[in-house]
Amino acid sequence: MKIKHYSPSDSSLAYSVGTTLDRFIKMKQEEFPFASGELSQLLRDIALAAKIVNRETNRAGLANIGGAFGQTNVQGEEQQKLDVIANIRFTRALTKGGEVCAVVSEEDDEVIDLQNGSGKYVVAIDPLDGSSNIDVNISIGTIFSIYRRVTPIGSPIQPEDIMQPGNQQVAAGYVLYGSSTMLVYTTGHGVNGFTYEPSLGEFFLSHPNMSAPNNGNIYSVNEGSYNLFEPGLKAYIEKCKSQEYSARYIGSLVADFHRNLLKGGIYMYPATAKSPKGKLRLLYEANALSFIAEQAGGMATDGHGRILDIQPTSLHQRTPLYIGSKKMVEEVGEFLKVGKESAVKV
Repeated sequence: MKIKHYSPSDSSLAYSVGTTLDRFIKMKQEEFPFASGELSQLLRDIALAAKIVNRETNRAGLANIGGAFGQTNVQGEEQQKLDVIANIRFTRALTKGGEVCAVVSEEDDEVIDLQNGSGKYVVAIDPLDGSSNIDVNISIGTIFSIYRRVTPIGSPIQPEDIMQPGNQQVAAGYVLYGSSTMLVYTTGHGVNGFTYEPSLGEFFLSHPNMSAPNNGNIYSVNEGSYNLFEPGLKAYIEKCKSQEYSARYIGSLVADFHRNLLKGGIYMYPATAKSPKGKLRLLYEANALSFIAEQAGGMATDGHGRILDIQPTSLHQRTPLYIGSKKMVEEVGEFLKVGKESAVKV
């Protein structure tokens, strides 16, 4: 019997397909000696649900699953049919995976106890961010945060398992359903992005070691609310205009954040006279993206302090958010500070 050692072919027919998400996760398992593979399985469960939601999103116009569902969620926002579908898919995947004991979802008023007695993790998730854009074919996304539970495994879920600040996240990520579908995540060791290849049904590493530019010339804010902004923010926006920065605002948080992460820029969803606490949710929107931003070299604040240091007090707590290139976030912070000092003097 003849035996030869394997050596990669250099034939043009043997081009590299790339590194799959599953293989990449296995390669990185040594970064989490405490996890024993559970975190890796959890990330795979999220990826599976993302594939299903991607399929449903792509056929929404043909399957009559676009449009409003006819109910409102806990936020008082009208649920879209795909909101409900995404919530079901991610919750089901996390339940069957067995690694998660509880889920906090934008679509549910209460904590969902998955009754997985051995589950070590808690997941906070916005199953489908920007879903009101579905019917006009604009990019939407999923945002998720992963925490280790702090009470003994097998015991009832406690508030301290849920109400953890963002600096306790062990992983966070988002899925962008756009011209291509991407899954971007961090486990505290940098940020990596994977693009979905539908013919193979796999996510492939496409954006290794993602790094946010330190500065940029894109600002993203809903200027329709300009008259409700505080003076410091108005001054910063005028400065952006005077320097001919590009105004880019999609209205899907994931899509706006993703663009600025790649190209450099700042996304701003401030407190206003109408919404003094802001509108974005801390647990399953701001924390996840702030963790990613910092791991990519960017920055995220509520206009005063670091997002990841905020101690949550309620499931659906809201917060202002300034996130993106570090220099731009620092600069808008100075404008906000000066604006408040001027208001006090007056």
